[in-house]
Amino acid sequence: MTLLKGSAVAVPLADGSWRELTLRAPGEWVDHPEPYRSRVAFAAAHVIADPRGENVPGAPAAVDWDATLGFRRHLFRYGLGVAEAMDTAQRNMGIDWPAVQELITRSAAQARELGARIASGAGTDHKDELTTLAEVTDAYAEQIAFVEGAGSQVIIMASRHLAKIAASAEDYRQVYDSLLGQVTEPVILHWLGEAFDPNLRGYWGSTDVPTATATFLELIKDHAAKIDGVKVSLLSADHEKGLRAALPEGVRLYTGDDFNYPELIKGDGEHHSDALLGAFAAIAPAASAALAALDRDDHDGYDQAMAPTLELSRHIFAAPTFYYKTGIAFTAWLSGLQDGFTMIGGLQSARSPIHLGRIFELANEAGLLPDPELAAHRLALVLETAGVRR
Repeated sequence: MTLLKGSAVAVPLADGSWRELTLRAPGEWVDHPEPYRSRVAFAAAHVIADPRGENVPGAPAAVDWDATLGFRRHLFRYGLGVAEAMDTAQRNMGIDWPAVQELITRSAAQARELGARIASGAGTDHKDELTTLAEVTDAYAEQIAFVEGAGSQVIIMASRHLAKIAASAEDYRQVYDSLLGQVTEPVILHWLGEAFDPNLRGYWGSTDVPTATATFLELIKDHAAKIDGVKVSLLSADHEKGLRAALPEGVRLYTGDDFNYPELIKGDGEHHSDALLGAFAAIAPAASAALAALDRDDHDGYDQAMAPTLELSRHIFAAPTFYYKTGIAFTAWLSGLQDGFTMIGGLQSARSPIHLGRIFELANEAGLLPDPELAAHRLALVLETAGVRR
């Protein structure tokens, strides 16, 4: 089946019909390897599976290291830091601790070589069972030491073990007070909401978000000198605006809101969010253009570059949100940034052909397909394999 006819492409819809599209020329994106003056921005990067590897559910991760590092060079090319070994890289969803260690080591070395910024996730996922707060603290400390030793900034990720064991806000404080007393450089704290990982429901000791936020803020204020910033992924713009206004001076709020990031990064004239986003892995050239516009105080230019990406991000992160990683990998494949649409753990099967067709459509509308005809050909391959025929 050939979907490409000149510049016309059809994408399938859930009701059995098809929508005709016109391939759009890619945006005239400009390289910007330097960091930005007005915002700090990280892209949470995915890993690229070895297409010859046994990347089936439950198997050890087989990673294509050359392609994975090549994707990070793509992000550095646009002035973005890399948030490494986060949930975007399939932490707790396929990538195991040996692969995480190699990923952080390789990526941190590349960042040093290129003079780029990197921060890497430290958690407790290298342990199968933990039963006490002391064991959770020790597991965290082991990963933190590894990340620091690799030469990367530390992101203290939310822990499934801690969420399971902790009986109160005080239990969270006990663990985090100990960790923040040990770190050598300021870290980023990550509050990942249950939309991204249902196992983290009730983090910080309460399912009531204002109550959990109060605990979180108390921790930040008590350790402000050891905290570079906080990454919050609750998908609530109002909550984020309130939290960032309450943070101590010098502590950044790195938005993790893939549904509302344009307005949050732009700010309200008094406060703004910096960025640590999985979405930026899919929209790096447009995000770069938008951030460069902010550096010039060109708010119209910012809107023109960033606004067309939002519907794409919201679709990639649609419920069940924790499968957004499939959309990130698919976008990279459409863009020619990886050779195959294969993921560790077989996660390429986590989204439907209809969902993937819509990603193609929205990436095309945003001018994010560097080679639209290649992208159309690759979409056709996926649809044909799935048996979606016109």
